[in-house]
Order: sequence, then C-alpha cells, then structure tokens
Amino acid sequence: MTSYQSRADVPANEKWNLEDLYPDLTKWEKDFAEIEQLVEKLKKYDGAIQDGKSLYDYLKLREELSYKFNHVYAYCMLKVDEDTRNTASQSLLERAKGLSIKVSAATSFFMPFLLSLNEETLKGYIAEEDGLKYFEEDLVDSFRYKPHVLTKDQEAVLSQLGDAFSAPANTFGMINNADIKFGEVTGNNGEKVELTRGMYSKLIEDDDREKRKEAYKAYYKPYLQLKNSIASTLSASIKNNVTIAKIRNYPSALEKGLFGDKVPKEVYENLIQSTKENIAPLYQYAKIRKEKLQLDELHQYDMSVPLVKGVKEIIPYEDAYELMLKGLEPLGTDYLNTLKEFKASRYIDVRETPGKRSGAYNLGIYGVHPFILLNHHDDLDSLFTLVHECGHGVHSKLSSQHQPQITARYSIFVAEVASTVNEVLMIKYLLNNETKEEKRKYLLNHFIDKFKGTFFTQVMFAEFEKKTHEMAETGQPLNVEVFNHTYETLFKEYNGLEIVLDDEVKYGWSRIPHFYRPFYVYKYATGFASAIDLATKIFEGDQKTLHSYIEFLKSGSSDYPLELLKKTGVDLTTPIPIANTLNQFKVLVEEFSKI
Repeated sequence: MTSYQSRADVPANEKWNLEDLYPDLTKWEKDFAEIEQLVEKLKKYDGAIQDGKSLYDYLKLREELSYKFNHVYAYCMLKVDEDTRNTASQSLLERAKGLSIKVSAATSFFMPFLLSLNEETLKGYIAEEDGLKYFEEDLVDSFRYKPHVLTKDQEAVLSQLGDAFSAPANTFGMINNADIKFGEVTGNNGEKVELTRGMYSKLIEDDDREKRKEAYKAYYKPYLQLKNSIASTLSASIKNNVTIAKIRNYPSALEKGLFGDKVPKEVYENLIQSTKENIAPLYQYAKIRKEKLQLDELHQYDMSVPLVKGVKEIIPYEDAYELMLKGLEPLGTDYLNTLKEFKASRYIDVRETPGKRSGAYNLGIYGVHPFILLNHHDDLDSLFTLVHECGHGVHSKLSSQHQPQITARYSIFVAEVASTVNEVLMIKYLLNNETKEEKRKYLLNHFIDKFKGTFFTQVMFAEFEKKTHEMAETGQPLNVEVFNHTYETLFKEYNGLEIVLDDEVKYGWSRIPHFYRPFYVYKYATGFASAIDLATKIFEGDQKTLHSYIEFLKSGSSDYPLELLKKTGVDLTTPIPIANTLNQFKVLVEEFSKI
C-alpha cells in the first residue's frame, strides 16, 4: 500500500488543485470583503420590497452573494480537511462560519415577508417584472413553508442561534477527526504502533483473528473512554433538532426532516417495516459466515473478513481508475470523458496523510467543478469508494452544466442514486469478467457485504434516529445507557442471534458522524434500492433507461426527488423498489450459499 508521512510527500497529481477555486489568499480575502458589503446591501431591502422590481433586485443580489459565499466557505473547508490540525485553516473556517451567521441574519426577514404576501400579490409582481420568471418556481414553492415560518423578529433570533445549534456537530467533528487517538496494535514486526482509520479498515479484514480482535478493541477504546462526552453531543444535537421542529410547528422532527424533499413519512416507515419483514436472508448470511469461518462464536470483528481466502489483491490507484472506466462503460462515452477530466485536472485528493479528514466525500461547487476527497488504500474497498464518489462528482458536474444556479444543487435524497448506480455497475462488470471461480466467490461475498453495509445497516441507523428523536419528543432522557440499550436492541433485531455481542457493539452509535445530520442515512438505503433497479437495466443495455438516467443526472433540483426518480421508472411511493432490492439480496445469499 502506498503511504505518506506528510502531505508534502504526496505527488501533485494525487492532490486536488484548490487554485481552481482561489489562486491565492488575497483573492479569497477580496471575496470575503465583498460578501460583507453585499450583506449590508441586503439588509437595506428589509421593509423596502414593494414591487416586482425591488423583489427581483433583492433576489438577484442574494444569488450573487450565495455564489461568492459558497466559494469562500468551500475553500477554507477543503483546506481544513487537508489537515484538521492546521490552526491557520481553522481560523479561516471560523471566519467563514461567522460570516455565514451575518448572511443568515441579513436574509432572515425575507421568508416572513414573502409569506405575508397573498399569492395574488406575488403573481402580480411576477407579471410586472420579467426577471422574476427565473425565481418563480422557487417563490411559489416557498408557500409550502408558510405554516413553518415564524415572525420576522423570531426568524432573526433563530438565525443568530445558528452557531449554537451547530455546536454539537462541530464538537463531535473535532473529537472524531482531530482529537481521538486510537489504541495501539501489534505491527508486522511485532512492535506496537498506533492504529489509524486506514489501518483499521485493513486489519478488520485480516485473516488472523487475533489481529482483527486487537484492532477492533483498539478502535473502539477512545469512543468508550469518551462515551459521556459523545453522548452529550449527540443528545444535544437530537434535542436541538426536536426543539427547532416544535418551534417551526412540524408534527415531528421526522416530518421536518422529510418536508424539504416532499417525502411522505410512509416512505420512511415502509423502508423500515419492509426490511424487518424480509430480514431472514441476513440472518442466513450470518450463519454461512460462522460456518465458513469454522467458529464456535461469531463476533462483530468477524463480520468483515472475506470468506474466500487467497484472492485478495492490491489495486494501485492508477489501476483502480482504469478499472472504473471499464466498469462504467455502459454509461456512455460522454460519461467516461467526464471521469477522465476528473483525474487529468486534479479534482481528486487521493491519499491518507496525518491529520487529513477521514472518510470520503464529493463537494460540487457551482461555477468551478467538483472536489473529491479520498483516503485511498489500494484495495477493493478503495476502488468502490472511488467509483462511489465519482458518481456524486459526475452528478454535480452535469447538474451544474445543465441547470441554472437556482436548481443546480441536487437533493441528498437523489445523490446516493448516482453513486450507487456506479457501484452496482462496477460489481456486475467485475463478476461478469471474472473467469476464476474463487475470485468470483470473493466478489460475490464483497457484493453481499456491500449490500449489508449500504442498505441494511443504514436502515438500522434510520430506525435508531427515529427512536431517539421520538424519545426526545416525549421528554425521555438521552444518555449513554439509553443510547446503548436502543442501539444494542436494534443490532440484535437486524443481525440476529448468531453474533455474540461484545461490550463494544452497543457503543456503535458513538462513532457515526451522520447522526449529526438528522434523517440523512435512510437516503443511502432508498438510493441503493433505486440504483439496483436502474443499474440492472443499464447493464443489460436498456437504452431508454440509460437516456432517462443521464437526464436525471442533469436535472439537479428541477423537480422534487420522488418525481425525478419516477421519470427514470423508479417509484418509491410504492413498496416495489424496496421489495425488489430485498429479493435481490435473497438471491445473492442463496447463490453464495450454493457455491
């Protein structure tokens, strides 16, 4: 595996080029100062919008500010993620966060003002000012929020509290990315070395069970040590969300979370119910795993080791990129050319280095291009992470190219479709082109594990969020014991009784960053279900589905997520996509069981 002791050691072609965003700090400071001036200009519209022209002028100015602010904020966020220990980058980000609060305060008057108008007055403004046609759909849609927008003064107060409400997530982020030090594990030469996340992802798949167990215990050790602090941040985050939902007159925090995407709560509830009703194949897979590993007891640290031995291979980054291009050929030449541009133009930050933010993500920036963060480790998992994030990246690129700024940003609800279609196409390509039986078994095992992680685990997380928010809504305490009991109960329901529960299992909640973005994780599961349907048809050469899918990638937020998906033939308001997904998992497990 290629590893580097510092960021300076990483070759330039494996680091993203932030000069595409800002060539130097002077230009960043210039935009920062201009945003401060625009904030003052925006404030003057408070009480001064009285006709179509003034409404248009305000909205145009706000969009200009939004464009600049997104660039300013993204730059310092990306700089921090390069090395979360860098205090200069942290200072820039703090300044940007402070500026964000000023922007919110300056614009907080607008929604109460807009919703104080009757629709006839608004239509009159639109009729008299041609420029408002650009904003019309957004303005009319805003009336959906009428029951949930407060008075002008109340909105101003809420905007000032933005920093306080985001404190739990920020605190957990610093704990998780900058402060946590994992325990020591035994290195290849018998010496003790400090565990890293990248090392953990390797060791938890190691054939040596003692190494897996040691890594598992070491990985969880700091989370157990900090359990009360992390429980406090998670409790505060959940309670903040519940409080805001109540203040804004939503029936529940869940319905607040679904409102923006216009997703009925029945979609969320059906996802959980259907999954639990069809959980038997997952239990069967645990039994297969226990038998194949010849274990008396199956533990959590046994759940990631490949069941097929001797075929695990090193896939260097360059080879991974070429494999991705071959696997995604069914998406067409234009799609592949976009991917080639990502690598040639340095949109991607490839390697894990000390202090770098963990995990992976894509950040699409309108007017520039996507930036993709990886922590690549030259293995099959890293190949799929590359494929996944590039799916997001192409989605961002195409939406920005084909949509105006107002509709270029797509909803998170549809985001996971684009990434998972790529993953499904990739695994189908690898399985279809593999002639060695053992390698095919290995890939099938990998697909099942991926299915388990992207679908079943995310549904379990979604139910954990639902339950803990409902507890907060009814005034029940949220602390370490409550989180542990809730998580452990759900873990048993979703994983069956084959797994012996070590003490660490019930602390699984303590290490999940997505819990600080309420009601987000279920979108992985719905996205996976949608992607299974689409990728299967595209892989089989269905040109109608391919065309509708590429149009979907160009659509941004030009319609509500469920409607965009319906145009591709996927209707999540029915049980069919979830049922088909669960059936596919059943078939995979049965096939794996036979071979």
